[in-house]
Amino acid sequence: MNETIGYGSNSALQAQLAEVEAAYVAANPESRAAYAAAAGPMPGGNTRTVLHFSPFPLTFAKGEGCRLWDVDGHGYRDFLGEYSAGLYGHSEPVVQAAIREALEQGIALGGPNRYEARLAAEITARFPSIDQVRFTNSGTEANILAFAAARLATGRDAVMVMAGGYHGGVLYFGQHPSPINLPGPWVQGIYNDVEATGAIIEKEAERLAAIVIEPMMGSGGGICAEPGFLAMLRAKADRHGIVLIFDEVMTSRMSMGGMQERLGVTPDMTTLGKYLGGGLSFGAFGGREELMRRFDPRRPDAVSHAGTFNNNVCSMAGGLAGLEQVLTRPVLDRLWADGEALRARLNEVAQARDVPVLVLGTGSIMGFHFKRGTIRRPQDVWPTDALAARTQNDLYALLHLSLIQAGCYIARRGYVTLSLPMEEADRAALVAAFETFLAEHGELIRELV
Repeated sequence: MNETIGYGSNSALQAQLAEVEAAYVAANPESRAAYAAAAGPMPGGNTRTVLHFSPFPLTFAKGEGCRLWDVDGHGYRDFLGEYSAGLYGHSEPVVQAAIREALEQGIALGGPNRYEARLAAEITARFPSIDQVRFTNSGTEANILAFAAARLATGRDAVMVMAGGYHGGVLYFGQHPSPINLPGPWVQGIYNDVEATGAIIEKEAERLAAIVIEPMMGSGGGICAEPGFLAMLRAKADRHGIVLIFDEVMTSRMSMGGMQERLGVTPDMTTLGKYLGGGLSFGAFGGREELMRRFDPRRPDAVSHAGTFNNNVCSMAGGLAGLEQVLTRPVLDRLWADGEALRARLNEVAQARDVPVLVLGTGSIMGFHFKRGTIRRPQDVWPTDALAARTQNDLYALLHLSLIQAGCYIARRGYVTLSLPMEEADRAALVAAFETFLAEHGELIRELV
């Protein structure tokens, strides 16, 4: 953000945002009422912070394909995609049929079921780094268990994370780390900085059990890891006996074998989540057999990994049906190409109008940034002071509500994912809505950024 922003420019931004917010409030009385009712039994009317935005979030009544309808009856193209968990859309018949069949046979069986081993076999066949896998209920749990496995295997305790990284609700290392983060010890590296991060690893190697990295930062706004940086991490991990973990909770959708297959870098362990449960609650961690074997209950030195719903029949059945019958290599390659093309078109629109907005990401996940120049690490987009932070937040709010007004639903932070039911008309609608946003607010953005 421009550190010399004047009072007048910020006043203009706040005026434009107030106008858009007023239109939003007027158009959504039922969502406003639903939010007010929810604020009694739940703090802030919310049980999942990322879904909250001002002046109040939309309350949804229905989803079908790649469309959503709110309680006021408005329809939207869903470009949030449940933060990448909604890969199949809202009504994939193969997945729905598998879940219905599982439900008809009983919900909580209290033992192994007929789906989990087959789902495990599908996952180990797809991801180069996974010889064996165990299931959890979320990506957060998957990362916690992967760190535990690395500590067991190495006898060390510290984990290197990247500044700006997100590995779950209690594992957030942004500009202002979460006060409810799990206790470390954590060692922070700098994303895409080969020299600085390499030096930190050398200094801390004797106590590092693991290095964890997102091949593309999801919460960080679609910043991709550079091949040379990943190669350095792989080499340092090998040299010092450190477990290299790829958090592919979001990026596993980038190919049949995830981002690791596309990049040609194989970690020691991988964590998964999101769509792999068919759109239901799901997480998984896996890796080389020697790293996973302590979870084998037949061993005298086995450690317990509990979780009542780790193998719940609905997630197992839905996830298995999706992988076996829907997510073929051509389907995933097409989704990748669609995302690459869409991101290019969005950037072309911004460049043509000379508005400093960049759309980063890879394949079917992307993020908007109000920024000039290049972005290689999260620090490149962190606000430098309170005024810059307010301006950045207001710009994201203006983009978010403007796109909602145009019938395109994205995250408040400018995060976008594609789903399989999307067609060219849907992607073209987002481009058109973004172009309208730039036409209406581009002059102000140029002044502020």
